Amino acid sequence: MKMAQRCRLNCTFVKAFAFLFLLVANAARAQVSDVKSDQTIVFFPALGHRAPDTNGWELEIRGCVYELKKRGLELAVLREAFGVEHVKMSSAELATFKDRARLFLVDNKGGRRISLRIGDRICSMEKSRANGHFSGTVRLTDEEARRLRNVQAGGRIEFQTRTRDGRVFTGFAEMLDDKGVSVISDIDDTIKITEVLRRHEMLRHTFLEPFKPVPGMADVYQSWAEKPGTLFHYVSASPWQLYLPLAEFVHSNGFPEGVFELKTFRLKDRSFMSLFESPETYKLQTIEPLLKEFPNRRFVLVGDSGERDPEAYSALARKYPRQVTHIFIRNVTNEGPDAPRFQKDFKSLPPGLWTVFEDPAQIRGEITRE
Repeated sequence: MKMAQRCRLNCTFVKAFAFLFLLVANAARAQVSDVKSDQTIVFFPALGHRAPDTNGWELEIRGCVYELKKRGLELAVLREAFGVEHVKMSSAELATFKDRARLFLVDNKGGRRISLRIGDRICSMEKSRANGHFSGTVRLTDEEARRLRNVQAGGRIEFQTRTRDGRVFTGFAEMLDDKGVSVISDIDDTIKITEVLRRHEMLRHTFLEPFKPVPGMADVYQSWAEKPGTLFHYVSASPWQLYLPLAEFVHSNGFPEGVFELKTFRLKDRSFMSLFESPETYKLQTIEPLLKEFPNRRFVLVGDSGERDPEAYSALARKYPRQVTHIFIRNVTNEGPDAPRFQKDFKSLPPGLWTVFEDPAQIRGEITRE
């Protein structure tokens, strides 16, 4: 009898130990992301906002998983696709092209599970899709958000993931309060010299040369960033493959950190043609959801006259007259404010609502005015 009891006790102990071991093992697996040693995780700047009907916050996390490949043949195909196959390149330009082009030739990794550590919590994202992109929503209480917000980093919340081989990838979420100012900024020819209207120069500025800032625009944006509650959204028809060099450009040239909205693009599918679709349509589809989601925020729209920014921004100002408080258009087409185009675009809008400028010093500090 004692032997039987002892056996039952031992069996119970073994089962309990096995169950505890599985719990620990599963917890350990949950704390690391399911990627291989030759794969990379990139977090795009996330957006944190008040959760609907609660006192907490929601962080909309986004990122991508990919593997870099050496593909000489496909690199030549990409040169042709982007129209630079006959361009003579210096050694420095060829190095820049290869560095940027490689981001278009990666193997995007679908089906990968990414786990984040935010504070003392582990949160799992949805599995990455075929294009390597993943997303997920993390909910925080007011107390958690208050404790995690980094005041020295503009109030953003940082998070990280660890891979099985010990690598750590870090991201951050910009916290968007219900009230404040959102600066929606175009990138090409607004803050970065691209020369979109001159195809040859545009290709050079995009793929062959270091990105160059529009002189004076970083100072303007920093003057705007001094106003509490101001957040920057960088919106461009450029593809996500250029996110890393664009983010480095923003950081190294003194522009305020912010959230990026870029186009989804893959060489393998129909999204390739999206690069050549109307940037006006893309920007309307990207910006309008922000206006709808944050009805109590004020929006300042900044673009240039090289493409269709005046048309897109004026349409938004008519539809959301209470929220759009100013439109700034950098003049790159030698059209003054009295040009027929602008008179048509901004017809029926208050004269003080829009500004066409050439020298960024003209608009420094403008959004601080109530």
